[in-house]
Amino acid sequence: MTLNTILILIIILLLIAIGFLAYKLYEFSMIILNIEDSIESSLDILNERYRSMFEVLQKPIFFDSIEVRQVINDIKKSHQAILQIARLLTKDTGELINAESEEEDSQG
Repeated sequence: MTLNTILILIIILLLIAIGFLAYKLYEFSMIILNIEDSIESSLDILNERYRSMFEVLQKPIFFDSIEVRQVINDIKKSHQAILQIARLLTKDTGELINAESEEEDSQG
């Protein structure tokens, strides 16, 4: 093998490595963008619930009033929003978590 042949093989290997790394970089950047979108939509949900609760809290509240029921309903919706946020942020790792919990159940 001549020096030129060796250099060409090294260049080809480096180009393949660059292609693979570019693909992985694209994958990771898409994951980051998806997480950013999930966080943004989650914060919008929580901000809407906070605004609703704030408006209710500005009114005088009595124990059996509609406002109390509305605050309780907003708290329930906030709880659901937090669960939705958790699902959005962990949707890619959900399978891994389920597999780990199944292993723990089978061992325990």
